[in-house]
Amino acid sequence: MAKENILNYSSGESIGTIVSVDTGMALANIDNDAQLSKLQVNQLLAIKSPHPGRHIIGMIIKIFRKQGVDLDDFDNSEEANSEIATKAFNQIKIVFIGEFIDKYGKHSNVFRRNVTAVPSVDAACYKIEGDRLSNLMKTISSGAAAVDHPLSLGKYTMDESSEAFLDGDKFFQRHAAIVGSTGSGKSYCVARIVEQMAELPNANAILFDLHGEYSTDTFKEEGIEHYRIATPSDLTTGAKLPKGILMLPYWLLTYEEMQALLLDRSDQNAPNQAMLLSREVLAEKNNAVIGTEYENIITLDSPLPYDLKKVLTELQRIDSERVAAARGGDKAGPYNGKLTRFNQRLQNKLDDKRMGFMFSLTSEELSNQWLNEFAKCLMGADSTTKNRIKVIDFSEVPSDVLPLVIGLIARLVFTIQQWCDEKERHPIALLCDEAHLYVQQNDAGDSVAEIGLKSFERIAKEGRKYGVGLVIISQRPSEVNRTVLSQCNNFVSLRLTNVEDQNVIRRMLPDNLGNIADNLSLLDVGEAIVVGDAILLPSRIKIDEPSIYPSSTTVPFWEIWSNKSTKQNLNIAIDNMIKQSKI
Repeated sequence: MAKENILNYSSGESIGTIVSVDTGMALANIDNDAQLSKLQVNQLLAIKSPHPGRHIIGMIIKIFRKQGVDLDDFDNSEEANSEIATKAFNQIKIVFIGEFIDKYGKHSNVFRRNVTAVPSVDAACYKIEGDRLSNLMKTISSGAAAVDHPLSLGKYTMDESSEAFLDGDKFFQRHAAIVGSTGSGKSYCVARIVEQMAELPNANAILFDLHGEYSTDTFKEEGIEHYRIATPSDLTTGAKLPKGILMLPYWLLTYEEMQALLLDRSDQNAPNQAMLLSREVLAEKNNAVIGTEYENIITLDSPLPYDLKKVLTELQRIDSERVAAARGGDKAGPYNGKLTRFNQRLQNKLDDKRMGFMFSLTSEELSNQWLNEFAKCLMGADSTTKNRIKVIDFSEVPSDVLPLVIGLIARLVFTIQQWCDEKERHPIALLCDEAHLYVQQNDAGDSVAEIGLKSFERIAKEGRKYGVGLVIISQRPSEVNRTVLSQCNNFVSLRLTNVEDQNVIRRMLPDNLGNIADNLSLLDVGEAIVVGDAILLPSRIKIDEPSIYPSSTTVPFWEIWSNKSTKQNLNIAIDNMIKQSKI
């Protein structure tokens, strides 16, 4: 950081003066056409503050020429006034984005986002360019750069010699959103952040990989662990966790989640079915803990292994039960025939190999120690996982249960963090790729999607208290749940071409910066506008090339069609489709 005052201007360097001031913006007259022609929208200016030793930092959002009446050309003659003389005024519109202080306590050249006093009318305006711009950017980034492992996103577009650092604490504490249309470089940006996270000795994050693009050999380095949800071909595999294969046993589901998955609310017998399911599940859980420390203290939602097949057997018995009649013989029991459809749905789930990762359990997943080992894989805390980045491949999970499955993992992480001792709690971040598929506006009333969404809404609202950060990654922010998105205080927005998506981001930005969204459709590939608590100055940044790559490169249609041969093997594709696995 420069020791002498960075913004030290002489009176002759002024390009114009303030003529109108509002609470967050101002109008300035530019002295001449030559000065006006050198100005650009989004360029930074320094405005003389009413307080000595300070400058208000502003950003140009509009450049225009205004026609006005020149009173100096008037006289009393009727002939002179027949044509009113007019004069052009060169003007710019400026929004205030912060304040630069020459000396603040023991520190020199301090940038703060708040503006303690708006400029006076006739205050001088100065361009920030050349060495002044470079030194200003370095000053802005110096706080984040002072830590041992700063989070670097790339270079500032307005000054490519200055590295753009983010405050890693505020980026994850206060949640973030990374958005951009297909082909804008969104995955490229995620890779840039993840590779730096993996370098930290005790980083802890889970990346939800929806399409397997982060689960390839090109996205591997020390500190990144790869897992995948079990496929039908994995169900007979022993010791799955050490092989990176994740099961999500049904006994992890809460009663509410179990209802969403199994219960048809349109069934007139749904209340009876829900009541009997809860009764029998709790009975099985109580049987499983007889003689242990958990006896008589567990609840319906306690994550303890139990045998669902025994629950189904008992429900089938109740469904066909006949009881003694008052006048001899027997009659249908109180719930006879009322559980038939429910039992069929439950049996179908148990037999469906697509849902085998949840219902086709072996003795490994039914052991009392399984959850402890699963939590270590998921959240670190031992020498095997090294508390770093866990990439989970969900590409082969059925789409109809995807929101519930991902929501289950998110809820499990949050709950474990919640029950950790506060002094021992280790923060963890959830990176939600393609978030619009499972953190979505649930306008259709889908109970499965609704249950999964609740987990993310709670994390968005309360995660900071328990050390759970959320990073929403989406190409369609207009389809992401509004509650979750509104809790994101940092936005990394790459090119967005859809007007609805642009409007969503515009509404999330501070009022005086809403115009910055006008540039969203003009950004280059790998270029982003970054706004939020993690960066002092709303900035346009060119993201540096990552050293690890997701397999998200756009397929070159015309180039491949132009080849004389093809590599596609449809036989393998059909075989994989039948097996429901690419392994």
